[in-house]
Amino acid sequence: MSLDPALHQRIESLLSSHDVVLFMKGSPQAPRCGFSAKAAGILDGMVSGYHTVDVLADPEIREGIKVYGSWPTIPQLYVKGELVGGSDIIESMLNDGQLHQLFGLPAPDRTPPKLGISERAIEAIQNAMDDTEEGIGLHLSVDPRFNAQFQLKPIEGHEIVALAGPIKVYLDLASAPRAQGIEIDWVDGPRGSGLSIHNPNAPPPVGSIGVADMDRQARAGELTVIDVRNPGERAAASLPFPHEVLDEDSHDRLAALPKDRPLAFLCHHGMSSRGAAEHFRQLGFTRVLNVEGGIDRYAQDVDSSVPRY
Repeated sequence: MSLDPALHQRIESLLSSHDVVLFMKGSPQAPRCGFSAKAAGILDGMVSGYHTVDVLADPEIREGIKVYGSWPTIPQLYVKGELVGGSDIIESMLNDGQLHQLFGLPAPDRTPPKLGISERAIEAIQNAMDDTEEGIGLHLSVDPRFNAQFQLKPIEGHEIVALAGPIKVYLDLASAPRAQGIEIDWVDGPRGSGLSIHNPNAPPPVGSIGVADMDRQARAGELTVIDVRNPGERAAASLPFPHEVLDEDSHDRLAALPKDRPLAFLCHHGMSSRGAAEHFRQLGFTRVLNVEGGIDRYAQDVDSSVPRY
C-alpha cells in the first residue's frame, strides 16, 4: 500500500519538528488502550516534553503511520525520526537499559523495592507455585495508575528481583519504584479469598463532600467543582458559581491540572460523578472528592432557586 504524498509530508513534518514522538490511542493523561498507557507511562518517567499524536482523533494518521514505518500496530515511538517500536519493544528496551542509552540518561537504578507480606500470603503463594515449571517466576507489575497485578510467566533475566519474605518477586524497571513499600496479604471476603495489595504510593481513595461545604469552598476559591452532567441537564439546573464541566473537549485540559489541586465532582444524584472522580484519582490526583447527593441535594439544602428535575 502506497502512502499519499500529502500524508507522507504531514508525518515527516511531525517527526522533524519533535525529537520524540509517540503515536498512541488517546493522550498520556487519558490513554485509550493498555499498550498506549504502558508506553506513555514509561516515557513519562524518562522524557520531559515528548510529543504525542492521538491516532483515534486522526484516522488518516492512524492508518498512514502504519504504512510509513511498516509497523502494523499502535502505539509507535519515534526518536529523531527513527522508528523505535511498539509497547513491548519500549518496555524491553527500558528493562535492559537501551532506552536510557537512547535518551542519553544514566544507567537505570536497579535497587529492589522493599515488599511486605503476611504469613497467609506466603503460604498461599507457595502452594500455588508448587507445580510451577522451571524458568517460571512470580511477576508483579504496577502500572502508572498504581494498579498492581501478579502473573506467573517466564523469567527473562533482566527483571529486578525483590524478596517478599522467602518469595522471589520479579519486577520490570518501571514497576519497581511504584512497588516500594507494598504490603501483600491474603484476605477472605464476600467474593471469595485472594491476594490483597496495599500500595502506599497510590493516590488516596475518593473522598466525600456535602453540598454546603462544596458551595462554601468553591465560592472561596478553595475547591474546583467539575460538573459531569450532560449539556441538557446543565441547562435545566446550572450551578450558580464558577465551575468546570467535564466533556471530550475539556478532559485533557483538566487532566493536566496540578495533581494536588482539590477537585469535587458533581452530577444529578452523586452516582455517575463518583466514577469520574475515580478516573481522576487514577490519573494521579491526590485530593479528589465526590459531591454526595449531587445537584438535587444542592437544590434542596443550599439554593432553592436551582430547579429540581
